[in-house]
Parts: sequence; structure tokens; C-alpha cells
Amino acid sequence: MEIAVLGPLELRGRAVSGARLGALVILLALEAGRVVSADRLIDGVWGDDPPAAAGNALQALVSRLRRAAPELVVEATPHGYRLVVEPGQVDAHVFVGLVTADPAAALRLWRGDLEFPEAAHAEAVRLEQLRLLALKQRIAGDLGSRDVVPEVEGLLAAHPLDESLVALLMRALRAGGSPGRALAAYESFRTRLADELGADPSPALRELHVDLLRGETRRGNLPAEVSSFVGRESDVSAVRRLVETHRLVTLLGPGGSGKTRLSVEAGGKVPGEVWRVELAPVTDPAEIPQAILTALNLRGHAVLDRPGRSARTGLREALAGRTMLLILDNCEHLIGPVAEVADELLRAAPGLTLLTTSREPLGIAGERLHPVEPLALPPVGAGASTASGFPAVRLLLDRAAGFVLTEENTAAVVRVCRALDGMPLAIELAAARLRTLPVAVLADRLTDRFRLLTGGSRTALPRHQTLRAVVDWSWDLLAEPERRLWRRFALFHGGADLAATELVCGTDVDTLAALVDKSLLVLGLDGRYRMLETIREYGLERLAEAGETEAQRLAVARWLLELAGRADPYLRGPEQLGWLARLAVEHDNLIAAVRAAIEAGDRATAAALVARLGWYWWLSGHRPEGAVLAAAVAGMPGDADREDIALTHTYAAINGLEGGLPVDRVEADFRAAQGLIAVSGARHPALRLIPALSAMFDEAAHPGDGFELIAPLFDDPDPWLRAVAKMFASQLRLNFGHSADVAEAEMREALDGFRAIGERWGIGFALSSLGDMAAAKGDFGQAVSWQREAIALVREVGIREDLPQMEVKLGHQLWLAGEVDEARAALKQAREGAEEIALPEVLASVAYGTATFARMEGDLEEARRCMDRAVEMMRHPGAMPQFQAMAQHTQALIDAAAGELVTARRGHMEAVRTAVESRDSPVIALTLVGLAELELREGHPERAAFLLGASDAVRGSRDLSVPDVERITSEARAALGDAGFETAYRRAAGTTMFTAADLL
Repeated sequence: MEIAVLGPLELRGRAVSGARLGALVILLALEAGRVVSADRLIDGVWGDDPPAAAGNALQALVSRLRRAAPELVVEATPHGYRLVVEPGQVDAHVFVGLVTADPAAALRLWRGDLEFPEAAHAEAVRLEQLRLLALKQRIAGDLGSRDVVPEVEGLLAAHPLDESLVALLMRALRAGGSPGRALAAYESFRTRLADELGADPSPALRELHVDLLRGETRRGNLPAEVSSFVGRESDVSAVRRLVETHRLVTLLGPGGSGKTRLSVEAGGKVPGEVWRVELAPVTDPAEIPQAILTALNLRGHAVLDRPGRSARTGLREALAGRTMLLILDNCEHLIGPVAEVADELLRAAPGLTLLTTSREPLGIAGERLHPVEPLALPPVGAGASTASGFPAVRLLLDRAAGFVLTEENTAAVVRVCRALDGMPLAIELAAARLRTLPVAVLADRLTDRFRLLTGGSRTALPRHQTLRAVVDWSWDLLAEPERRLWRRFALFHGGADLAATELVCGTDVDTLAALVDKSLLVLGLDGRYRMLETIREYGLERLAEAGETEAQRLAVARWLLELAGRADPYLRGPEQLGWLARLAVEHDNLIAAVRAAIEAGDRATAAALVARLGWYWWLSGHRPEGAVLAAAVAGMPGDADREDIALTHTYAAINGLEGGLPVDRVEADFRAAQGLIAVSGARHPALRLIPALSAMFDEAAHPGDGFELIAPLFDDPDPWLRAVAKMFASQLRLNFGHSADVAEAEMREALDGFRAIGERWGIGFALSSLGDMAAAKGDFGQAVSWQREAIALVREVGIREDLPQMEVKLGHQLWLAGEVDEARAALKQAREGAEEIALPEVLASVAYGTATFARMEGDLEEARRCMDRAVEMMRHPGAMPQFQAMAQHTQALIDAAAGELVTARRGHMEAVRTAVESRDSPVIALTLVGLAELELREGHPERAAFLLGASDAVRGSRDLSVPDVERITSEARAALGDAGFETAYRRAAGTTMFTAADLL
């Protein structure tokens, strides 16, 4: 072990001198391999009394650590420090992984009292709790083999209200022949609980007390399990309640869902006689009574020796006067005969309760069903602490001996559990593979799960030794119509409703109901049928064997094309929300159909789907995914409808603008679409926008072409296109520094047009733009009002990617309006939304906005941290040059505020050059303001005034939403006088976006 913190701190077996140095090592080791913020380290080392220059003191302490322990690698990062060590080299991390898998080994790592600093108090408490859990598990395992009473009593003295310790003590005393002391321990705890908390012992502890009072010896044949029971605690309680109130309970679920283990665990909680009958080996229905008699040790019973008595009659008579729980396990292959026997026994034996396990109900009167659902799964992106609390992950960790969950491998563990649907048998088979495969490799190879997951227990039933055998068993029990539905339904990646299933799979309600009854399809509360992924993958294999893959792919595609084709025009009108919701339900199927067409080389189908889905992707927040798919289809060879191909290029470009495609690729797609519609014309409204949008990228070579091409659309017969044309014209004017008043008038006309047709996306976009224009004029109250209305509409549509950026704008406008607290709240909401979406562009935008806030409030360190993150997020081919220019501008402002003027000048010059290359007037104007701010700092107010004039000339008007403008203007006027300022300001009046670089 490299670092030992579970006791006195040690590095490779040697002590660490110095409390502060020890605290630093502990804080870094607890986050092995991850960055620990400077603030947390300072708080942990110095507590409430940090030195004046805490950052420098921390740096000095890290240097001291490097000298004292040169074998440790401590990396400095923009946000703090990282100890470059694997979690497996720190005893605390190894301990956490061993607590449930091998508690004795975990406890051997614990060497004494923890010496954690106060900042790590929560971690210390967690480790102490895990130590107590390990102690309890080890003691429970030793019951009957040694006297554990003194150890449990010692623990109970330290934790007098820990009920699980009381239960351990009572069992230990009973095992040691002291039931009277066990009863006294219960009574003492009951009294203490009532006096101190006003509560009663739990039902489980009361039941143990009753067992002691009865001195009851259980009868039955339930097996003693050799592995721990994970993740089904609530199911055990529910099943127990059912068998207490109903005489026939059936546990339903597909193969490998854990029905057998659940029946044993629940049966073990039932007082009295509990017997289990394994029916899997029985193939002849006539042998069912004999199997039950054998399990009950009644084959030699006197009742059976009477002449003429059948086993079935003898079984009825043998059970008639008895009270017991009888578990009939694995009934599905004999479902009819088992139902007959069960019905007879329940009628003949009033004291009998039956608990059966099956993949379909017995279907007799009085039966209560308990579906055995998959284990709960962690969400995608969960961290180690979150993931470890989910039953599916807990089971994997429990069964994978020696495997430790870390932050680095958590994502792969989550992928494994989710890919296997939380099915216990599949997870246990996967855990066995972790002895020979890294978890990331296992996660990648689960596409071939039936070949991979073959390492089951040699003592298990043959059909439970491999994943394929489990599913083969279900397949073999089906009739051909049921098999046909299974394999055809498997192409529905996202499930389907009744109408779609009947139409696409050529089936009927009865066959569908049969698969639901057999736990191969699940009917959700939303009325949709779904398959677990393992069941679906098996169905796809059988579909290929039947030679139906291509025909069924086309059948699914035809159905989806009809749906998407109906939806497309409604997405641009008042029924937008309803159709977005309808398509969202089929999203997984739609994406899978596009990918399947690409894999099949079917360009016609792929392009037809993209042409009908491109605007849905934009509106529903699937821009990156849509852009990549559309680009892939655009690049396919083969024939397809010309308009579909044109729309494919169009949606590759439109979604690619904010979906991460490189700018040159977006330009190429716009031009490809334009070339296609020039030959065949354009019926779809999105295509009639292409000439103007394409011209935007050639504005430097052909100024004004975009306006000339978009103007005819103002009179287009399509009202949506008319409003969009006005909106784009307004944006073009702002982009190229035209009149802000004209741009505002056009945006208001666009807003009126969108309101007239009830198109929420357009209304929200227009309102947000008008809010920006109001802020530029200094009307911050109106800007906030419009921005809030826009955010509400965009949230209603569901465009999650746009919300964080709009919330940053709202925060900026609130700050300008003097509402600082509300501004901070808006920014916080933007950060939370961006983290949830996790798209680089969105994260970068919010980080940039946060940096701007921090700079305006004088927190330069926070501003630098945020800008570093923003720049890091945008280091990819799809990064827009506008953002690069804005980032360079803000970084230079931060440098200037910190007194680093040489670095600031270099940054401002580069920002202006990058902005000019972007051909975006507002961005060019912004970078010129930054340069003016630097000139003012260097004592050149005349040059500052000139650059402010150039900024306004390029933009076409002054932008009062840029917070530095008023300050620079005021200081330059004070230095030059009004006349001097105006003279310098007007000298730049002829500057354009194309000549701005000449000012450098």
C-alpha cells in the first residue's frame, strides 16, 4: 500500500511529520487521481485561520511535500492540485471496495483512530460507518463457529440504539444456548428505544423475539445460500406480506431475473414449515405430484401405501391437515399441469399457501402476481458514490471479487449494468468476466453478450450457466406465432404501442398478450410494449436466422416515415408541442431506423427519414446527434429523392451550426443543398431559405447578396417562412452592422408572424433577440421582461441546449438593471442546466458568462478559472471563430485588470484579427472595445475614444449592454474634454467590418 490513512498516516510504511503536511496528504489521497480545489485544501490545512496569502502558502506546502516524498507526484491544475496515484494504492479506497465483498480483509486494513482534518469530517464518518458495517458482517458470518457475544456487547455499548447489533446479540446468545439472556437483551433495547425515541422495535426484531418465545424449530428444506442477497430487500417484504394474506402468490419475470432467490429469501422470513420444490428437471406432467412428495420427504408416507391410491390423491390427503408454505419453483414449462395440481391442493388443504415462480401466471382463481423487476439502475453520468447505492451496481461489486469501484471505472460499470437491464443473472455472469477482462473492455464487448457471458456457476441449472441458455429456454417454450412476434418486435429499439405492433409485426392481440404473460414483453403505464435489451438482442439474432431482417427493417421504416411525414408541417405551427411529444416517444426508434438504413446502404430511406426529422432534431434538443446522422447520410452513395437529399444537406448544416460540425463542413452542406435546389426547385419551406443562408457565408465576397435573396421570401405563401425570413434578415443586419432600428422593426414583424401561427420556437427566439436589442439601447427592464418570456417559451418547447445561454443573457441583463441577487440566481440556474446537458458549446458559453460576471465584480482568479474552462471546452473543429474571438477578448481584459498589459495587448490584437475573420460585426465591435480599454489603461485616451468610435461604426450603433463602454467613455471624456473626445470618436466613423483589422 502506497498511502495508509486508516490510522496514523503512513507513506510506504513510514510516518509523515507535521500536522499540516499530514492534512494535505490525507485530503489529496482521499481524492486519489482527482483534482482537489485550492479552497478545500486551504480549509483542510488551516481551518478558520488561513494565512493572508493562502494560495502562496498552499503552494509552499505542496513544494514541501514534494521534497519530503519525492515518490509522490502532485500535479498543479488551474483549479487546485491532483495526487497522481491510483485509488488502489490508498488503503481507504481499497477498504471501501472490500467492505461487502470481504469484510475480514477490509478490517485488516484498519490500523487505528483516523487523523483526518476537520474538512474531511464527512469522509471520516462515512469510513467509520463502513467499518461498523464490516464488523457486523464478519460477526454474522462467525455465528455458531465462535463466541461472538463479548464483541457484539462491546459494539452495542458504543452504539446502544443500533437495532442490527441487538439482533446479532440475540442470535449469538441463542446460538450459545442462552435464550433467556437473548430475551432480556430484547426487553432492555425495547425499553431504551421507548424512553429515548418514543419508538418500538422493527417488525423484523419483534419477529425474532416471538421466535425466541416460542422456542420454535423451523421445518422445511430451504437451502442455505452461499452468497449474499443484494438489492431485493423491499421485494422480500412485499412477497412476505402477500403470502400472509393470499394463498397463491406467483413471482413473475423473465429468465435470470432472480425469481428463485427471491422466493427462498422471502420463504425464509415466513414462520412455520416452508418447503421448496424444484420443478425444472421435471418433464412429464404426471411426475409433478411425485416431485412434490419427494421434496416433502413423503414418498414413503403411509397414505401412499394404500392400494389404488395415486400419487396425486395421496398428496392431497397428506397435505389436507397441515399448515405450511410450499414453493413451486420454475413452473413455466409445465404451466397448465402445475395450475391443475395447485388448484387441487389449495382446495384440499386449507392451511396450505403456495408461492410459485414462473415466466407466466398460473391463471387460476385467487392468484396474486408479484412482478420481479430488474434491479434499479444508476443514471448515465453517475459518480462512484451515487452509482454504488444502486442495487445493480451493488450486485456487480458483490459478485466481482477484488474489483473496486473508482471514479475512473464508474462510467464503464454503469454501462455494463444498464446494457444488461439490471438483470441479476446477467450481472453475475458479467461479474465473473471481471476476473479476466477490464471493465471498460467488458462494457464495449457486451454487443456480443451471448458469446461473452458464459461463466456461470457449474452447480447451477444448465439453463442458468450461460446467458444464451437462459433465453433459449424461453424461446423453446413458445409457439411459432409467438416466436415470430418476438423476433420482429426486436427491431423496435424504443418499444411500440398496440397499433404499431399489430401493423409492423403482422400480429394480433392474443399473441401480444401471450408474450406479455410470458415476461418477454412488458406493458408500461404509458401503453407501450417494451423488451429488455437482452431479450431484444436475442430476437435480432433469430430475425437474421429467419431471413427477415431486411424486410422487417423496411416495414419499421415505412411506418416511421409515415409518422414523421405527418408530423413535419405541424412542427411549424400551433400544434408544435403535441407533435414534438409524439415524435419524442418514438425518438429511439427513429434514430435506430436512420442508422439501420445507413448500415444497409439504403440511401433513399435514410435521406427520406432525415428530411422529415431534421427540424424535429433542432427543436427537440438533439442537434449534435441529428447533425452527425444527417452528415453521414449526405455522404452516402446511391440514389434518393433529390429534395430529400437537399433537405439532408440542409439539416446537416442547420443542426451542425450548434451541433459541433466543423464550420467548413457546414458551409459545404449549405452549398450542396443550394446546388440541388437550383436544378429541381424547392417545395419545402426550409429549402427556400437555403440561397439566403448560403450567401451569408459569402458576404465578404458578395456584400448584400443575403438581403437580396431573402427579401422575396417576405411575400412567400408559407406564413412560417415569411416570419423566419424577417427574423434572418434582422439577424443579418445586426451581423453586418446595418441599422439597429431597421433590424428591430424586422424582428418585431417576425414576432408578429410567429404569434399569428402560434409557433413557440419562433416567438421565443424573436423575443430573446428583441431583449438583446433593448439591452443594447439601455432599456434593461424591457430586456429582462422579454428574455424571461422567451425562456418560458423555449422551456415549454423543450430546447434544453438553448436555455443555459439564454439564462446567462438574462443574468447579464438583470445585473445591468441593478438586480444583482436575481442575476446570480439566473447564472446559477444556467450552470446547473449546462452541467446536466454536458455539451461542450453550452458548458463553454456558461463558463464564459460566469467569467464575465466575475471580472465585472473584481474576482480575477475566478474569472481566469472560468475562462480556462471555456477555452478548454471549445477546443474542437466545430468551435465557432466568434467564440474564439470573444474568449481572447475576455482573457485580455482579465490580464489588463491584473496589470499584465503586454500580455493583454497581444490578446486584444489576436481577438480583433480572429473577429474580423469571423465576419461578425457585433463581435468585431466587442473586441475593439477591449482594445480601447487597454489604450485607456496605458494612458492613451485619444486612441481609446477613436477605437470606441470604430466599434460603434462597425456595429452600426452603440451597445450599452457592454459594461465597459460607459466607463471607458466617461474616463476618456474626462481626460480629453467633450470636444476632444468627439473629434477622436468621429475620426473612426468610416470603419467597417472589413477594414477593422487595418486599425491594428
